[in-house]
Amino acid sequence: MINVGIIGATGYVGIEIARILSAHPGFKITSAVSQSFAGKRISDVYPALNGILDLELESLSIEKICANTDFFITALPHGVSGKIIPELARRGKRIIDHSADFRYRNTGIYEKWYKAKHQMPELNELAVYGLPELYREKIKSARITANPGCYPTASILGIAPLLAEKVISTEGIIVDAASGISGAGRKTDLPYQYCEASENFKAYGIAVHRHTSEIEQEMSLLAGKEILVSFTPHLLPMKRGLLATIYAGLEGRYSTGKLLDLYKTFYRDEFFVRILKEGMFPETRYTSGSNFIDIGLAVDERLNRVVIISSIDNLGKGAASQAVQCLNIMNGLPENAGIERAGMFI
Repeated sequence: MINVGIIGATGYVGIEIARILSAHPGFKITSAVSQSFAGKRISDVYPALNGILDLELESLSIEKICANTDFFITALPHGVSGKIIPELARRGKRIIDHSADFRYRNTGIYEKWYKAKHQMPELNELAVYGLPELYREKIKSARITANPGCYPTASILGIAPLLAEKVISTEGIIVDAASGISGAGRKTDLPYQYCEASENFKAYGIAVHRHTSEIEQEMSLLAGKEILVSFTPHLLPMKRGLLATIYAGLEGRYSTGKLLDLYKTFYRDEFFVRILKEGMFPETRYTSGSNFIDIGLAVDERLNRVVIISSIDNLGKGAASQAVQCLNIMNGLPENAGIERAGMFI
């Protein structure tokens, strides 16, 4: 068994990682750090884990948690990891990080969008963007794997084949995406209270959402040229799930079937990418609780535009289970070990 520590274990992403790893055949959780609940059992905070994972939560002591742990998954806000990851790296530990701190090739872009000085530019050189379908070989040996955001995961994988094969215009790409409330994390801010979010649907972060820059970075790398994207996120009145709708102009005439064939070829060896049949489109209930991304598309012949729909679980393929997918890769285990499960239809 490979020993794994979770730092930030009682947030929504952290506890989802704990839930998945508690049943994983190759990993053992040896430390779970939570400043808010240190001293309590993790199953006291989340009784669903009672009898399954009763590990005591601990406050952060780098010396202590490194003594018996090989890999760490950090589920912390951006900026916070900068006080922890350098010490873990100095001790030779390998890390999967969920903040934005290591997602950018250019730290200047990070600093512009996050309005904060990058604390670890030297470690940024060691980081690999944690999207297995695009960076699998680099993830295998990565010291630090930067798990992507949920919106970027759905957006990048949704459009990647079209950019790589250069069949769409790189100008005027639009991404409209909607996420469940858990995407905001476990906090009590007013917009995420029941009476504020229930029976409501709204856009937020219009033209300024930080994930725009992450999406643009990866789309630009796929296309081999700089791309600017119009990205608008929305808040869905449900706990988990994410649906993205992506619009792009076509360079030439293509049928829906032809583009679906292109997707099937591009993702032919990807277990967690499901390309739907013509006329079928993703729904959040088909991917909720899973590590799958479902992708469907249609060509709007009047406008010579393609409309792509992609669906993931924002806590799954958008965070926790994708981290475990990367952890499997980093340890030479079958990529779907511990995360080969269908979505929760009901």
